[in-house]
Amino acid sequence: MEVTNSNGIVRSVWSILRLTFGLVPIVAGLDKFTDILTNWDMYLHPGIASMLPFSVHTFMQIVGVIEIIAGVLVLIRPAIGGYVVMAWLIGIALQLLASGKYFDVAVRDLVMSISAMSLARLSKVVK
Repeated sequence: MEVTNSNGIVRSVWSILRLTFGLVPIVAGLDKFTDILTNWDMYLHPGIASMLPFSVHTFMQIVGVIEIIAGVLVLIRPAIGGYVVMAWLIGIALQLLASGKYFDVAVRDLVMSISAMSLARLSKVVK
């Protein structure tokens, strides 16, 4: 079966991925300052937390700023931002796996990293 409007389909998928991986990191990053969605501090590996020269909450606020920047990068330059978000999500997943907790969140983040990579790759063909 031939798809007659494949360019329109590809563009709509690209747009959905771009908005998702642009806005979700921005919202999650902003929430690191309010903890409305969750208590983000609980997701940090205790070994990492014990090495910090400041509180876990301060660390999570720094993480929030990085996530906001990554989300903005996706919105502006999705071909680069998609790979940045992909790497960020893999890092989060590995940290969660190493902590021995939140395996469900780790798997979700690994799956989302594949979608972020897909955005980056689609950005090479969608102009």
